[in-house]
Amino acid sequence: MTTEQQEPEKRYNPRDSTLRFVTRQDDITLDDDPDTLRAEMSLLDQGQHVFRCPALKDGTVQKCGAEWPYQEVRKLAVLTAAEQGHFETALAALARCTEHCEFKSCPGCQTCVERADQTNLCVRCTVCSAETGRAYEFCWQCLQLWKGPAPRFNRCDNQSCTNKDLELLEKCKTTSLHQVEGVSACPSLRACPTCGQVLEHDRTGCKNILCSRCQVEFCFVCLKLTPVCLDTSSHFRACKDGVAPRQTSIPSWNRSGS
Repeated sequence: MTTEQQEPEKRYNPRDSTLRFVTRQDDITLDDDPDTLRAEMSLLDQGQHVFRCPALKDGTVQKCGAEWPYQEVRKLAVLTAAEQGHFETALAALARCTEHCEFKSCPGCQTCVERADQTNLCVRCTVCSAETGRAYEFCWQCLQLWKGPAPRFNRCDNQSCTNKDLELLEKCKTTSLHQVEGVSACPSLRACPTCGQVLEHDRTGCKNILCSRCQVEFCFVCLKLTPVCLDTSSHFRACKDGVAPRQTSIPSWNRSGS
């Protein structure tokens, strides 16, 4: 008779300053042992909209990091209708913010981090800094531990640090806009002049395109905002200044408007 080898039990580190421990009943297992510490989920308060297991891997200080599907979290946490409504409203808002704002997941703890200085690739994670007792900085571009002096706007000193979006802009093919008079060799990809989002024209309709991130409309040909372009041209005619050259830098989004 054989038995399956049991996987070592995962445990939380009680000294982990990023977690809050409580002794009340477990909402999932219903275990109510008062001598057992339980980690309280507060991901939404920390700006997270993706749920990852914070348990430590056996014999290491590395977190599991496995993603928990929201359907499982909702089911196992036994949320009331009111709690579920609040939870999902906050979740949707955070997901939209992550998509449309300057947020990325820290490579050390996967916490959602906002970049305060849009021109500096060196970003400090306050969670990892507090947990390790020293400044934890990573590269916004390659998502590796920061190497080299700071601030920097183009790359860190990691050999593999490259701007993938900029490479796409530099190497993309040219295209023609079928319904725009006199436009036959325009780069097929453009970075929005307002927020830097890389966009592709579907080659139909007029030359103006609405950015899916910042919702600002601009001319795909001359890269001017639509009202400025239309002062000297029209939706279906070549721009006065012709086709703007390939972009060699990506605009930073100044959401304050200043």
